[in-house]
Amino acid sequence: MKIKHTILFFVGILSLSCQKKEASRPPNVILIITDDQGYGDLGIHKNPNIITPAIDAFAKKSIRFNNFHVSPVCAPTRSSLMTGRYSLRTGVRDTYNGGAVMAASEFTLAEMLKKVNYTTGIFGKWHLGDNYPSRPSDQGFDESLIHLAGGIGQVGDFTNYFKMETSYFDPVLWHNNKQKAYKGYCSDIFTQNAIDFIEKNHDQPFFCYLSFNAPHTPLQVPDKYYQIYKGIDPSEGIDPKLLPLADMNEKSDEDARRVYAMVTNIDDNLNQLFQKLEALGIEEETIVIFMTDNGPQQARFVGGMRGRKSSVHRGGIRVPFFMSYPSKYGGNREMNQMAAHIDLVPTLSQLCGAPLPQDRKIDGRSFVPALEGKTLTERSFFSYWTRKFPEKYNNVALQRGNYKLVGKKDFDADVEDFELYNLKEDPFEINNLVVQNKEKATSLKTEMDAFISELTSSPNLVNPPRIAIGTPHENPVYLNRNDAGGQRGVWSQEEIFSYWKVDIEKGVYDFKFKFLKPLDGPGEMFLELGQSILKKHNPLPNLDLLVWKGVSLPKGKFDLIPFYRKQRRSNFFPLWVEIKKVE
Repeated sequence: MKIKHTILFFVGILSLSCQKKEASRPPNVILIITDDQGYGDLGIHKNPNIITPAIDAFAKKSIRFNNFHVSPVCAPTRSSLMTGRYSLRTGVRDTYNGGAVMAASEFTLAEMLKKVNYTTGIFGKWHLGDNYPSRPSDQGFDESLIHLAGGIGQVGDFTNYFKMETSYFDPVLWHNNKQKAYKGYCSDIFTQNAIDFIEKNHDQPFFCYLSFNAPHTPLQVPDKYYQIYKGIDPSEGIDPKLLPLADMNEKSDEDARRVYAMVTNIDDNLNQLFQKLEALGIEEETIVIFMTDNGPQQARFVGGMRGRKSSVHRGGIRVPFFMSYPSKYGGNREMNQMAAHIDLVPTLSQLCGAPLPQDRKIDGRSFVPALEGKTLTERSFFSYWTRKFPEKYNNVALQRGNYKLVGKKDFDADVEDFELYNLKEDPFEINNLVVQNKEKATSLKTEMDAFISELTSSPNLVNPPRIAIGTPHENPVYLNRNDAGGQRGVWSQEEIFSYWKVDIEKGVYDFKFKFLKPLDGPGEMFLELGQSILKKHNPLPNLDLLVWKGVSLPKGKFDLIPFYRKQRRSNFFPLWVEIKKVE
């Protein structure tokens, strides 16, 4: 009898020990982000025309952030999410034009969590560099399944570009840096692979970054989802004061139908993911976040906010943000304090017991105190968007407390030329108070000037990230149009000047230059690297691929400038360049 009691005693101790061990385990983290889905593209945000039951139900049992802000466009938002820093500090200054490559020296959310033994995976859109050393696998992700550039089928996503209107179906994706063909619709593929990752790793802490490229253009969606919305009027049932009616037309109505169909497909996919968490019994110990990366690209319901994607007005930068962590925080409540994308890294650092780096400035702050009922101190939040670099004072904003200063004027604008809003009294940014409160506007403009000066002098902008050529980490290297710099707006033009910033290892290389269309007639192919110019005559007509073998290159940092010249008049820039080190 005594032995039996002793055994029961030790079993009890062991049980308590296991419970304590389980309780001390860090939470899993699932970060879900959609692309160009605006604040109004959800049923819970009073859009009567969209069907999002899974996301709405998730939001109702979550902490709903009603004052959450991001950057006006996607790559800057994603760099801030990954680092806790304003995008300009990371080297990200654009969505293409060579400005969507994040510096390899950045310490990402994935790297931070790996330091405390998380398994990490990304599924979907990365948009922070497609080559070593800026790929997800170089930045802390154990598993990656991504498309290239900023969207499937964009000019930089050369494996799907020529599929045009079917690029979202049966895409060629990059799994752990290798091309692989997939069957199905892109959002379904990314979700299923994310679920597989969760199932494989649910016995240990994991970080899953499910980053949809939908509902970004091109607006391609399975027909069964389109049929749900085919006959709707997207303005029906919505207070006209809450719609940008001046911008609504037949095209925007059709775009809205397709966007809503894409979002409903995402909703169905997330329903599967939420059910998997329940089936695995890990829902209580998993932080799940749903958010979007900026406002809507097309004109549609935005909850009455002014502006949309690319604008620093609230319609461009205020997005849904729902967070669930059942074992720690009660759900079904509102969070009205201001938070932003730069806050995610410091918040997860605190919740997951993963130390922040101490060798750089983290612009964000943890919002854990707000989750616990405390009031956060007032702070300033800087927003901007223009191509290439910030333009003083065009499409730039500084928010502090309830006040927001917006600049949409020339570089030498006086403070009276700015817009000043009290967001508490005027959330739709209608009443410009700059004349009535010039003192507040002047104070915010002074602070805005300091932000612009500091951020535009960031080392990663002064010395932008370069693509490494000739390393064992990536060979061959494919240089794509998304990461090409040069003229503003380099996209799919044939005749345009552009280049890639590269860091070359000395060696012998083979080159392939792929052009958008067959080259008409004989001409000359040029490759410029600093003071070195290589030229080769092409006598053959109608070629869209030129091959060079055995090219000796020096070690160094260069602007790699390839172009094809015909009759000394037209210069044609390649769609992509393959560079393979052979010795």
